[in-house]
Amino acid sequence: MKPAKVFRAASLALCCSGLFGLAQASTADLGLDVTYDTATPTVEKVLGYDLASRISSPEAIVTYLTALAEAHPDRVKLLDYGTSWEGRPLVYLAISSADNMANFDEFQTQIQQLADPRVTNTSGAESIMQSLPASIWLSYGVHGNEISSPEAALLTAYHLLAATDEKTQGYLDNTVVFIDPLQNPDGRGRFVNRYYQNAGMVHSADRISVEHNEPWPNGRTNHYLFDMNRDWLALTQPEIKGQVAELLKYYPLAFVDLHEMSGDSSYYFTPEAEPYNPYITESQREGLNWIGKNNGAWFDREGFDYFTREIFDAFYPGYGASWPAYHGALSMTYEMASSRGHEFRTKDGDILTYGDGVYRHFIASVATVETVSNRREALLNNFWEYRKSAIDEGRQHDERYLIFNPEKDAAATQKLAALMTDHGIDVQRAEESFKTCGTDYPQGTFIVDKAQPAYRMIGTLLDQQIDMAPHFIAEQERRRGNNLPDQIYDVTAWSLPLMFNVAPDTCGRTPRVATVAADNQRIKPGQVINADAEVAFLVPWGDMNAGRFLTAALRHDLVVKSSDLPFTLENGSKYPAGSLILTRSDNGADLVNKITAIANESGATVTGVDSSWVVDGPNFGSENVVRMHAPNIAIAWDEPASVLSAGNTRFVIERQFNYPVTAIRPNQLARADLSHYQVLILPGSYRDYQQSFGESGTSNLKEWIADGGVLITLGRATRYAVEQNFINSKRELAASDKEDVNGHDDSVTKGQLFETAAELQHAVDPADVDPYWVSGVLANTNVDQEHWLSAGVKPEVVSLVVGNDIYTPLTIDNGRNIATFAGPDDVLASGFIWDETRTQIAFKPLVMWQPKGKGMVISYTQEPTYRAYLDGLNVLFMNSIFRAAAHATPLR
Repeated sequence: MKPAKVFRAASLALCCSGLFGLAQASTADLGLDVTYDTATPTVEKVLGYDLASRISSPEAIVTYLTALAEAHPDRVKLLDYGTSWEGRPLVYLAISSADNMANFDEFQTQIQQLADPRVTNTSGAESIMQSLPASIWLSYGVHGNEISSPEAALLTAYHLLAATDEKTQGYLDNTVVFIDPLQNPDGRGRFVNRYYQNAGMVHSADRISVEHNEPWPNGRTNHYLFDMNRDWLALTQPEIKGQVAELLKYYPLAFVDLHEMSGDSSYYFTPEAEPYNPYITESQREGLNWIGKNNGAWFDREGFDYFTREIFDAFYPGYGASWPAYHGALSMTYEMASSRGHEFRTKDGDILTYGDGVYRHFIASVATVETVSNRREALLNNFWEYRKSAIDEGRQHDERYLIFNPEKDAAATQKLAALMTDHGIDVQRAEESFKTCGTDYPQGTFIVDKAQPAYRMIGTLLDQQIDMAPHFIAEQERRRGNNLPDQIYDVTAWSLPLMFNVAPDTCGRTPRVATVAADNQRIKPGQVINADAEVAFLVPWGDMNAGRFLTAALRHDLVVKSSDLPFTLENGSKYPAGSLILTRSDNGADLVNKITAIANESGATVTGVDSSWVVDGPNFGSENVVRMHAPNIAIAWDEPASVLSAGNTRFVIERQFNYPVTAIRPNQLARADLSHYQVLILPGSYRDYQQSFGESGTSNLKEWIADGGVLITLGRATRYAVEQNFINSKRELAASDKEDVNGHDDSVTKGQLFETAAELQHAVDPADVDPYWVSGVLANTNVDQEHWLSAGVKPEVVSLVVGNDIYTPLTIDNGRNIATFAGPDDVLASGFIWDETRTQIAFKPLVMWQPKGKGMVISYTQEPTYRAYLDGLNVLFMNSIFRAAAHATPLR
């Protein structure tokens, strides 16, 4: 044993030299003023450097946690939930007393029983809660360049295992502590490598130094450049999907997501800012106050500044710090001022060190463990009551049953059902056709009964509208009137059925049909009907099953045709526009083997036909049937492209469409021979692409389009397309009825009479400004059904609207407005939008198409790939790539 020294990061001393000649910090022993067991390995012993003297790599973090687990096999389990895109392990620790860990499997069994009052009665629950440990999940490092929290995870784990004081051991006697040290190893690896590549002889504290300014893409995001703290709805990334699966095993009573923020700030912890999601209960809000007050007491003892409630709201459920709440946990975010390196000079002239962040996160972690431990009985009881009341509220709901008919969109419905299952929602699949509430449904229909413990998760994910509190909205309008920023932190709409474009039916009566539990299989294997067909094989277009079939067929070098118009065969079978045609005469002898394998993997239903005779619509040899070529797709991949837009778009194409993309830096695009590529995508951008392309680069793109290229611009990249005359639209200023009251002398103006405060407000509102920023709403759009670009797309789709870009529609002589927003009374599908924006965006374009020579430009005024969760726009986006490339006429 040895006495510990109290750690103060600001007192780090520099030794003479270090790795590559860099100055290296030498710290005192880290931890609290307690005695630590020397049998527990320290970071210095395992990794060769003092904790917080170096930013540990993902590999070093796993190495240290492995050493802890090996040193204390009776009190630690090192578990994993998969690997990152770049192959790094995703691990976490479970730490508790030896007795608790000896009964770890029983702990999991009992928390599962407590989580489901449908199978556990009150007496059984009370018996379980008498001895069941509390639990907390501490999750660190979801943003790879928020560097201090993973190091704090190492210190927290060390402290819990090595501290010999009665208080710490008491925590573990009645609490299981889960530590996920690094949610984003790929992003952290990117940051750490670049940081030390750019560090000099002495670490710079200057905020303009290269150490504090990362190149594109920064370390915040994962391999596919996702902000994974926004992926808790769609669960597209293995780092988050895997973590969610583990949370559903153990249902921790508290969940903390530890972050970093501006280096000029202090420390933030719960309670959260307004607005609160209405599905968060009063008992949960009370619990957050328990934790916040105890954290404050710890920070007061340490002399650390902190704040609460001002920012970081609890409205959007797609954060890590929100999602667990809808299963009954206390869920919260902590934010530490970031040194973004070893040292950072604040605006007040103080030096913030890496160790400062590590230690404050450690203190917050231990303080929260203490609260959970001390409140064990209350938290267990609140969890039980939360799950029980969820069932009761769901049972009393007028629209108790949600029914998802797969005939509306087989691929999207299957994926949504699997996604709901991944979220811990009980989903049933009908084993036969049935009728309920006056509607007939086929076998395979999915049914969600709201009378289940996940009722509030169902509500927050599937409800069409989640309202912010009226007083909060009123305050935002007041702030706008005084030219103050609004306090809406993220999107205000996220309804999964709307984003998937598969709205469920509702019913208050129990469907009388045999069901089985749905699984989380996102793609149901497809099939080939009439595999011995003599003439051709057809795939109806209109969902992602067909989309995946197309990309796989092209990658297998099959000859695929697609009809621009719907057609009907002699046997009465109807096929929508876009349907795929693979004839035996165009393809080799192994056609059936290939399409059988592709159908199985893609989910498509392929039907063989023995005759090509069409009784309505174009024949297979018509000019309205085009050959689908396998396009080479390029995407702008560097500044000024938005990291998130570029990553989301590449992910959608590569991992949802299953088709490769070549990433090219804009300065290369500006001067390269692009004739090898048929499609170029410009993702949304932070600034003007013209600054990167210049006049010669823009001319290069225009020549490429004229020769048959397809340019697709997304979101703010459409500004570039408009400003450089790629497309004949204009970006609108905010609509205003204000008249110019100034005369010729700017110092003199006409007199004005104000009779009300409203007239004064109107007078001070500026004219000739951009529309007010929209944080994020779901908007209804109408799709032109008479253009090949909309083949297989439903007449109405839903798009996310973020920002303040509104464009004038194309005139008919220049092109087509493929999708336009609905009228002012119908445009808002979900969320909160400023009234003047709602009226101005009505009937304006979402998607514009303009031919240019042998090629074309397709401009999206919003991003169809936003966070990769707008599945309802996938067919339209696929058409923009593959059908557009087929309709361009380059020299092939």
